[in-house]
Amino acid sequence: MIAFIWISLAVLTAGYSLVLINDVVKHKGQLENSSWLKTGLIGFVVNFFDVLGIGAFAPQTALLKFSKQTEDRVLPGTLNVANTIPVLVQALIFITVVEVEPTTLILMLVSAAAGAILGAGVVSKLPEKKIRLIMGFALLVTAGFMFARNMEWIQGGGTAIGLHSTKLLIAVLVNFILGALMTVGIGLYAPCMALVFALGMSPQVAFPIMMGSCAFLMPPASIRFIREGAYNRKAAIGMAIPGIVAVLIAAFIVKSLPLDTLRWVVIVVILYTSVVMLRAGYGGERHRADA
Repeated sequence: MIAFIWISLAVLTAGYSLVLINDVVKHKGQLENSSWLKTGLIGFVVNFFDVLGIGAFAPQTALLKFSKQTEDRVLPGTLNVANTIPVLVQALIFITVVEVEPTTLILMLVSAAAGAILGAGVVSKLPEKKIRLIMGFALLVTAGFMFARNMEWIQGGGTAIGLHSTKLLIAVLVNFILGALMTVGIGLYAPCMALVFALGMSPQVAFPIMMGSCAFLMPPASIRFIREGAYNRKAAIGMAIPGIVAVLIAAFIVKSLPLDTLRWVVIVVILYTSVVMLRAGYGGERHRADA
């Protein structure tokens, strides 16, 4: 089953790359006035930290706006198109190098995709600020429990690579909700990390699950932006290529970290995302917490 997922991701990567390259070649004489150097640096930095779980969209939005590399009207499409291939590469790497029980992995990937498709209509009607506040506080509490566990004040966490019975059902249902929440800009990475911890799984297992979930969600959305021409072609390509290099470097660091160190990295990621969501919930700028 893992081989089937890997082949599916490889086919998605090849197919999406062809669509993107054909569009860029077709419009090669109409490329925007963006800087290859600036967009390349942005793509490298945000995708490096994306592999660590920080997420790409929020810092990428800030850096693109600060450096004036693209118009606001094509910003959503540019972010999606630029990050799709790096996310697909992330998923290919981590599904290969991190062991996850196949049934758990497949059911969680399918549930996230189903949530994005079936749950979008329901979630899109909910008040976004309240969702962000609830998620922000929930992540803050989870980070507190993880900190207490790392300090050995309480027992918790675990090293499991798969789930069964009730825990598996909970994981599938929650990942369905997280997939639906992505449609209103709530990132999946940090909440997925928190879910994995709460269910007693190894923190490493979160990486193939969260990256695989996003890898199956992003190509269809990005192809829509490409066909509508609703993205900055030069900025997207400028960020995507260095982004792939950054993913390869960061993936080696993540998979070589000992579990205790990785748990502290996860705590930092969850705290960061909690602050971003709470700030947005209390009236800050609207953006995705992660990709």
